[in-house]
Amino acid sequence: MSGLYIHIPFCRQKCRYCDFASFACQESLTDSYLCALDTEASFYSNQKFETLYIGGGTPSILSANQLDVLCEIITRRFAPISSFAESTVEANPESLTTEKLKLLKQLGINRLSLGLQSMNDDVLKRIGRLHDVNTFLSAYDHAREAGFENISIDLIAGLPNQDEKDFLEGLQKVLALGPQHLSVYGLQVEEGTPFYREGIQTDDDLVRRELEKTHFLLQEAGFVHYEISNFALSGYESKHNLAYWKNEEYLGLGSAAASLQKGERRSNTTDLTEYLRRMRFGLSAVEFSEKLTGKAKEGEEIMLGLRMLGGVCLSPQKKTLFSSEIDSLCRSGLVTLEGDLLKLTFEGMFLANQAFMAFVGPFDA
Repeated sequence: MSGLYIHIPFCRQKCRYCDFASFACQESLTDSYLCALDTEASFYSNQKFETLYIGGGTPSILSANQLDVLCEIITRRFAPISSFAESTVEANPESLTTEKLKLLKQLGINRLSLGLQSMNDDVLKRIGRLHDVNTFLSAYDHAREAGFENISIDLIAGLPNQDEKDFLEGLQKVLALGPQHLSVYGLQVEEGTPFYREGIQTDDDLVRRELEKTHFLLQEAGFVHYEISNFALSGYESKHNLAYWKNEEYLGLGSAAASLQKGERRSNTTDLTEYLRRMRFGLSAVEFSEKLTGKAKEGEEIMLGLRMLGGVCLSPQKKTLFSSEIDSLCRSGLVTLEGDLLKLTFEGMFLANQAFMAFVGPFDA
């Protein structure tokens, strides 16, 4: 499996919790950015990919004409959109018009990822979202009417001004809509965000309770909890994201986009102006690259694979290299090792970062 990721870094407004590589009020640069994407894509033309993911930022902020141009670039440089086994576009409800939905469907996009975050209007306003619940519901209905049969919805647990009861009631309302996929993340307050500057702190106990109940509620509703933050009806697991966790190859285009090809990890400059400048002169956008070897490479593969709740199959080499770390994690109750299969326990699912750190260097000699 190999995936193509395209980053659209524009937003109308930054959410108060967001530390992603995105920029508000820079839409005037969109046409220049699309030209830059075309240039960067030309460096990798004719590579073959099985999945496509257009993320951000807010890809749906692009006009219908700009979305058409983007899909034309992908088709011309790589393959028709309809040829990808899975093609996802991230969208925010307030910028997802019926015109855009019909166009995306016509062009061959077969999966939508809708950023909802909460089913409470007061909470949405508090966290800096530009839509309300009715706008989301309208966008969802229009997506179904346009023929989208694979829709994912994002929610966040532990948001300020939202208690456990309200969160779970919102989750039930989302389930009633019949989505195929849900991504439920625990709030993290990162340095540099408005929430951090306001002194907002994550209520870890609240996040834990909400995520635990989400796990059981969605299982009862027929969803498979297949990755720490992701739930899907059978057959609707995100093929593109699974490739990341299986450490398979992917190419990322755009500012801040990351790639993994031939064992080398690369990431593009996060500076939008610098990205545009480099593309104008036909220069590489790559700001960082590394090629892990030895224990570091083996550890990264384990760490990524552990995100999948089905576990990761360990080679004899991996078991030998990390025997002491695995033993320690098993004793602490964060993982289990059954034969060659290493898996997070239920407790480990909520303390996954502690488990992951065992597989990240530097390692003791």
